[in-house]
Amino acid sequence: MRHLPSRTTRTSRHRVVGALTAGLLCAAGITVPAAAQSPAPAPAAGTRADNGLALTPPMGFNNWNSTHCRAEFNEEMVKSIADIFVEKGLREAGYEFVNLDDCWAKPQRNADGKLEADPVRFPHGIGAVADYVHSKGLKLGIYTSAGTKTCDSVGLPGALGHEYSDARQFADWGVDYLKYDNCNNQGVDAKERYTTMRDALAATGRPIVYSICEWGQNKPWEWAAGLGNLWRTTGDINDSWSSMLSIMKQNLPLAAAAGPGHWNDPDMLEVGNGGMTDTEYRTHFSMWSVMAAPLLIGADLRTATPETYRILSNREVIAVDQDPLGKQGVVLSSEGGRWVVAKEMQDGSRVVALFNETGSAQRISTTAAATGLPAADAYTVRDLWAQTTRNTAGGLSATVPAHGTVLLRVAADRHWAAYPPAVELALGGSPLVEAGRTAGLTTTVTDLGRTPAVKVSAALTGPSGWRIAAGSATAAPVLPTGGALTTRWRVTAPPGTATGTYDLTLTARYRSPAGQQVRSSVPFQAHVVVAPPAGGGYLSDLPQLTASNGYGPVEKDTSNGESAAGDGHPLTIGSEVYAKGLGVHAASAVEYYAGGACGTVTARVGVDDEKGAKGSVAFEIWADGTKAASTGVLTNAMAAQSVSADVSGAQVVRLVVTDGGDGVDSDHGDWADLRITC
Repeated sequence: MRHLPSRTTRTSRHRVVGALTAGLLCAAGITVPAAAQSPAPAPAAGTRADNGLALTPPMGFNNWNSTHCRAEFNEEMVKSIADIFVEKGLREAGYEFVNLDDCWAKPQRNADGKLEADPVRFPHGIGAVADYVHSKGLKLGIYTSAGTKTCDSVGLPGALGHEYSDARQFADWGVDYLKYDNCNNQGVDAKERYTTMRDALAATGRPIVYSICEWGQNKPWEWAAGLGNLWRTTGDINDSWSSMLSIMKQNLPLAAAAGPGHWNDPDMLEVGNGGMTDTEYRTHFSMWSVMAAPLLIGADLRTATPETYRILSNREVIAVDQDPLGKQGVVLSSEGGRWVVAKEMQDGSRVVALFNETGSAQRISTTAAATGLPAADAYTVRDLWAQTTRNTAGGLSATVPAHGTVLLRVAADRHWAAYPPAVELALGGSPLVEAGRTAGLTTTVTDLGRTPAVKVSAALTGPSGWRIAAGSATAAPVLPTGGALTTRWRVTAPPGTATGTYDLTLTARYRSPAGQQVRSSVPFQAHVVVAPPAGGGYLSDLPQLTASNGYGPVEKDTSNGESAAGDGHPLTIGSEVYAKGLGVHAASAVEYYAGGACGTVTARVGVDDEKGAKGSVAFEIWADGTKAASTGVLTNAMAAQSVSADVSGAQVVRLVVTDGGDGVDSDHGDWADLRITC
């Protein structure tokens, strides 16, 4: 696994330590338990691939993302989760596994070499917990590592050299699912280690779903279908937009490897843990479902919000994940952060995710034909989050909020005429407003349906005290297929309005030819901005429009540091210290309002010294969607580089740091001495 930024999570620190120590122990001549020491004969190769389990992606709960190894992870919590699965209808929605992650065992095996449950956390033992979970109509999962110790810093017993004994013990306890990690693996070949546990599980005779968790280090999508039911394709996820996005991008290209009984696993869900917005969590859940990924809840359901339950319980989205055909969605396009991902379904329909990676609302479009649907007079299109059904002549378009996803299920349905026409709501112009000054915006309502939209009206609303006035028609008697109602608006934020983001909503009302009344709305975000000072200055002194960062917040005038705000150090590149600038971690993007009044952006850039010899990044400066300057890949061994960009006339300047093409390991980038001239 790559050496991620130092952190208190299991894989980003302790797994790295395990991987590093493996070679050292072998070199030092320390005896490592070998797979050959396992006492039972191996079944024929390929038995795990044909075990008949996980014919759809596993669904359930794993405690790690919400509790790590804190004391709150215990028997009572596990039982409470099982109770909640039943009480909240999650079991009926398809969630069945209640999985224990690391830290359930005592630090040492007993005199017979057997694993024992931590008597404080699990006073009644794992078998009793399994009995309780089973009594609720659910299944129990457990965790260990394909090494001498697990990934926790305490170093609990791993299964390397004990595979058959441990598998037998898990089976005797009534375990139904094994997550098999990769720490302290002593340099033993991954395929060998994971094959041995496959055979050990098969030898028990108990059906146990086998989850291979080797972090994608050895490209398991190329070989693990003959061993396990699912395999991790990436390092650990964390509860941040950047982490979720990075993992999604790594997993999307692997669609060909997935299918019934063998799944790509981009790690557990973070939905409800608090580090992302509900819009971002809906994207997380949507994209995991389109990717036919395991849906393992990572939030503590005892304290989950109603919106968290609404996301996790959306049965129409779950049905996308659980479709028996078992196809993972494929990327049709991704230009400019406008993603179109389509998934073939068993009934012949297609699920289409229109996903907006960027920090501003964007129009994303495709067609039914592009998704692989046959030619037809019209199609039905079901919005799986809005839970509305419309007809379309073939166009699939939406203005998607920042970091949002519109999830559509599209079919060549002969009953399409029973539904109202679909309309697309779009916002033109830049939603950047200076307090006390009037900005112009344009909205469009377009009929995508095969049938006309009748008595169409549009309304734009905003925060209390804002003045929003129409400068052109807000209604049309009829819109034929492809017809549009375009309205110009004058938007004024009150003088003194603080900089920041504010909600606007575009609402359209219309009727179908049969008289069905329809209301459709799309939220937008307007940014209240201030003009940059005459002459410009340091960008770190100006308000940011938007900011996203790989780990923790973007830091002003210090390095990125770690995950907490304000934990950075003086900006230092090649031993040279800078007083002003930004400290970021790839992947990062920061936007500033330039108001068309500025000329150049300059900086000294590089990897901060706080990461030693690690880290590789590339810097980009964008002006209104056009890349104005970029560096090559910069490493910690390089001195600070100068970068300069002409941003004349740009309304928005965007500063981007990428991972240099090799992952985000220790990618602490500094925008030092960062200035704009105006």
